[in-house]
Amino acid sequence: MTTQNLLVELFVEELPPKALNKLGAAFSGVLAEQLKAQGLAAADAVVTAFASPRRLAAHVTSVQAQAADKAVQQKLMPVSVGLDAAGNATPALLKKLQALGADVSDPAAAVAALKRAPDGKAEALFYDSVVQGANLATGLQKALDEALAKLPIPKVMQYQLETDCELPGWSSVNFVRPAHSLIALHGSAVVPVKALGLTAGNTTQGHRFEAKLPTVVLAHADQYAEVLQRDGAVIASFAERRSEIVRQLQAAAAQVGGGVRPIDDEALLDEVTALVERPNVLVCQFEKEFLGVPQECLILTMKANQKYFPLLDAAGKLTHQFLVVSNISPADASAVIGGNERVVRPRLADAKFFFDQDRKKSLESRVEGLSKVVYHNKLGTQGERMARVCAIAKAIGQQLGGAELATQAELAARLAKTDLLTDMVGEFPELQGIMGGYYARHDGLEADIAEAIEDHYKPRFAGDELPRNHVGLVVALADKLETLVGMFGIGNLPSGDKDPFALRRHALGVIRMLVEKELPLKLDVLVDAAFAAFPPGMLGDAHTELETFIFERLSGVMREQGFSAAQVDAVVCMRPVNLSQVRKQLEAVRAFAALPESPALAAANKRIGNILKKAGEVDAHVNPVLLQEDAEKNLYAAMQKLVPESTAQFEAGDYTASLQTLAALRAPVDAFFDDVMVNAEAMDLRLNRQGLLKSLYVAMNRVAELSRLAA
Repeated sequence: MTTQNLLVELFVEELPPKALNKLGAAFSGVLAEQLKAQGLAAADAVVTAFASPRRLAAHVTSVQAQAADKAVQQKLMPVSVGLDAAGNATPALLKKLQALGADVSDPAAAVAALKRAPDGKAEALFYDSVVQGANLATGLQKALDEALAKLPIPKVMQYQLETDCELPGWSSVNFVRPAHSLIALHGSAVVPVKALGLTAGNTTQGHRFEAKLPTVVLAHADQYAEVLQRDGAVIASFAERRSEIVRQLQAAAAQVGGGVRPIDDEALLDEVTALVERPNVLVCQFEKEFLGVPQECLILTMKANQKYFPLLDAAGKLTHQFLVVSNISPADASAVIGGNERVVRPRLADAKFFFDQDRKKSLESRVEGLSKVVYHNKLGTQGERMARVCAIAKAIGQQLGGAELATQAELAARLAKTDLLTDMVGEFPELQGIMGGYYARHDGLEADIAEAIEDHYKPRFAGDELPRNHVGLVVALADKLETLVGMFGIGNLPSGDKDPFALRRHALGVIRMLVEKELPLKLDVLVDAAFAAFPPGMLGDAHTELETFIFERLSGVMREQGFSAAQVDAVVCMRPVNLSQVRKQLEAVRAFAALPESPALAAANKRIGNILKKAGEVDAHVNPVLLQEDAEKNLYAAMQKLVPESTAQFEAGDYTASLQTLAALRAPVDAFFDDVMVNAEAMDLRLNRQGLLKSLYVAMNRVAELSRLAA
């Protein structure tokens, strides 16, 4: 059986750069997966994806020309349906066998060849057959069709192909971009498959401008990358092209000298990799006068509009030089460099103009304009939203730092959204908050206020830094809580992967600030303050739903930090209002779970919980006079000694010591359940023993609900 490596390439017009890497991975992945499923490729076959601006390709090792035949057992029907009382085949069975291609000329022999086996409650008939393995042409056609159908195409376009039949005409093709050629090589042999109106061959095209040959011919599947680079001037591998760009960027920065480095932006690097077939990094520059504009503005316009890599100095400050990744490599690059410098200059001039114009008006003078900007049709304008954020920020500031912090937070919240009305943020929405900080400093506001305005959107994404000062923390909390409460209050909740108002991100931001900054703020109080900022009747009562949503996010955060699901559940199920203490509680639970006494106490705790649940309302009170058995007396005595000590440790915030102190109760607890009948016939004894267990249950479950640790 012939085994060779396989190469499939689809040559197209320029593909969407932001989707190219995913398209390449999906194309090769599905193609190989389908070949393996049909037995044409080995399970351990190596799959190599290729993706350049004008091609998707896959190289698969150990592909067979013909898959091996496969034994298949198929369930036919219950014995009671397939055979009559005499054991002869029924018409239904014979019809089924005929449909499967079995020989039924001798019904008795056909029945004898079947197998009987239990299938649930009844016995069924099974038919064994051998299915011929797929040949490569048929199997690859199926795999190719599947790979194209499953491509994560951002947007499909329709184009026309002239038909090759006798009657002239055109046929419509739907694909991400018009396709021009198809390669399918099994070793050196062309596999006769078709796709998108194309028939497979062994030729493709190289670089638009720098290919050595107008048509690149492939003699063997294993020569793809080598021949395409040699004759076509194309680095086909996305990963190799990306690595080459990184190498050239670093080399160009070193050539500039002075400790400069290209800006670190993985998304930009991926996008540029998807724009060039053979990268050539060049050093360009702009006039130093533009450096008077905030560097965030210049960096954003260079990255977003031109796909340039700004150069930063050792202190992280923008320099007047930048790097361009060109798709051509002329002997004299001066024209390319000059062209890019001419293109970027108007962009930077626009940024400077916006910055100069914006500073002619103070942030305070823009506050009134917020009332003309709609925030949400059910929640009013940005001006109304600003007033709510101010009220929430003032309440949080009062709790956290008294009147002074409340006043500062209210001012910062009042001005935080005003940069939405500036020309710069109108052009670059990504700079909201950042520009507000610059304009606040220009207006002469104190540093804490300016930083709070700049930081109040933080954290913007996973891993982002938190606001730098308490004013910023308060305003950021207020801003996120207002959004969460408003959207939950009008029933605009996330569903599935749809979260247009980023409520999950807002909830995670609230959690991070409370936990990482160890803010002594109670979640229920914060939520109440946020709801109170809205006019009566505007919102529905969504307190519980919102708090549950936040606790669900909290559970995910803590599991990501290495705590087990059971440990997280034990703490979060108690809905702790002070999130700043949750990590300490979890560390205490993890330490407790490692103790040898832990499994027994967790199981006992679960048992106590079930007893108390059945008993209904139980008063945590014990009358020592009614203690009769030695085991209950010993447990009570141990609790009298250990519970006060554990309580003091709990109130001091030493949750680990609190739980470890209670671990000494294992022996008396075990003895109690071995020797004492809780539900005694005498009512006073029963209530007293239930009260003893309730006292124990309360003491043991202050840090976490330990029964959740039970296996």
